[in-house]
Amino acid sequence: MGPLLSKLTALFSSGSPAKILMLGLDAAGKTTILYKIKLNENVCTIPTIGFNVETVSPIKGVSFTVWDIAGQDRFRQLWRYYYQATEGLVYVVDSNDRERIAEAREELFGILQCEEMRGVPVVIIANKQDLPNALSPSEVAEMMCLHKLTSRKWYIQSACATTGEGIYESMRELSTMVQDFKKSQDKS
Repeated sequence: MGPLLSKLTALFSSGSPAKILMLGLDAAGKTTILYKIKLNENVCTIPTIGFNVETVSPIKGVSFTVWDIAGQDRFRQLWRYYYQATEGLVYVVDSNDRERIAEAREELFGILQCEEMRGVPVVIIANKQDLPNALSPSEVAEMMCLHKLTSRKWYIQSACATTGEGIYESMRELSTMVQDFKKSQDKS
């Protein structure tokens, strides 16, 4: 059993399911991350047309139903139809694609401005850290203007989807933030 799966298994316990959206531009690595979490395997992926949905066993008491939705430009206008009842957002950024960071930022802030996404915690995965020209997580955070996210919890994690590096940490942090979010929603 791989080390990532072992770490995830160690945290498993029964918990209430949480709807998690996994969004980002096309070719950022969303589907690779999803199946690394689900199967601890590198799955040969093709560009997603529509969406992939997988249930991930509980992490720190939270079971995730992850919706990995296509990131091609023509599909992004459909993202908003999936926002309702979302309790966490994983936003995947290709940290090696410097030319599209501004586009990734615009899409992220567009998502977060929608009423259904108010207060939803966000984990930004700075993926493809294994590539030689990848921006560091702090550079991604600066270029994405993450300091402007003052009305919600957010976290940025460096990662390499193909090796699993950083994926476990990002899901663990998301689990904590989702639990806090659910508690705040229960109080409302």
